[in-house]
Amino acid sequence: MSQPIMFYDGECGLCSRTVQWCLRNDKRGIVRFAPIQGSTYAALDNPNKPIDISTMVLAEGAQLFIKSTGVLRLMTNMGGIWKPLGQIGLICPGILRDKVYDFVAKRRLKFFGSADSCAMPSPDQRVRFLQ
Repeated sequence: MSQPIMFYDGECGLCSRTVQWCLRNDKRGIVRFAPIQGSTYAALDNPNKPIDISTMVLAEGAQLFIKSTGVLRLMTNMGGIWKPLGQIGLICPGILRDKVYDFVAKRRLKFFGSADSCAMPSPDQRVRFLQ
């Protein structure tokens, strides 16, 4: 995996919106996407791979980043203004960041609903999606 891959809950409205946000803000087009429920995640051979679909997982090479660290590392991969914001966020202690992440994750379907339909990616964007 030479490019970072964001693994997300394919049925979550917040996750779907996050993917759309990434597509708009990743001007270099380096982040790829795959649902946690898909074959790419199932084939991921890493003993630290979470099985809980309530967390976003960012794979960078052989490393996996979850929860708030995954989100902030995702931001650093976006480049532009998002890179320093992600780096600043990583300074905050992980235990505090993850408390906020867990609060939102627990209520994500209530707050944002489910992803009833998927936005159709453009042909350029389609190559960034994995199963």
